[in-house]
Amino acid sequence: MSVIVVSGTGTEIGKTVVTAAVAAVAAAHGRSVAVLKPAQTGLAPGERGDADEAARLSGARTSLELARFPEPLAPATAARRAAMAPVSPQEAASAAEKLAAEHDLVLVEGAGGLLVRFDEEEGTLADAARLLGAPVLVVAPAGLGTLNSTALTAEALRARGLTQLGVVVGSWPDEPDLAARCNLADLPAAAGAPLLGAVPAGAGALSATDFRARAGDWLAPELGGGWDAAAFRATAGA
Repeated sequence: MSVIVVSGTGTEIGKTVVTAAVAAVAAAHGRSVAVLKPAQTGLAPGERGDADEAARLSGARTSLELARFPEPLAPATAARRAAMAPVSPQEAASAAEKLAAEHDLVLVEGAGGLLVRFDEEEGTLADAARLLGAPVLVVAPAGLGTLNSTALTAEALRARGLTQLGVVVGSWPDEPDLAARCNLADLPAAAGAPLLGAVPAGAGALSATDFRARAGDWLAPELGGGWDAAAFRATAGA
């Protein structure tokens, strides 16, 4: 596959670090990688955005941000309040297609969850994935409440005829509680798709060298890594 859309079940759950890990593993296998962030919110000009951060950690060849809005809101709301033009799913898909013509892999990182509005026409990341015919990798939190949000995201994907690659836990805690441990077994059932990795909490604070060296340990073979779900569950005491 040349394009993967990375969506979360919500915000601040590790999408950028998971995107960086997928990019790092692909780059380690000799693939040229681009990271696309259609709409970046909550940052001022000059601050490092998610696409640049994923590229810094992973060594991805290219990072691209289509629009930036200063307030930490849904893209459509942030664009409206800033009196700026929003980014449409069509623009996101077109940019991804152009990058795919020059790279082996393009990772399109959404803002917030799958159905957060991009524009006033109610366009979403799901619409961009549909236009691209691209599979969606879902990033979910580890703990209590994640099963419902993961199931809802999976249901929305199925309703739109979109392919879900699987689920990656975006921030696996150093000391997982009972809910987190049980969720390792329950997340695949909630998603109707395999669990494809768990990125440790704090991974984004690693040096780029360490991050790239370890990324393959966090992702399953379907994403180019060596992570094994059954072994991880056993180690976690699930």
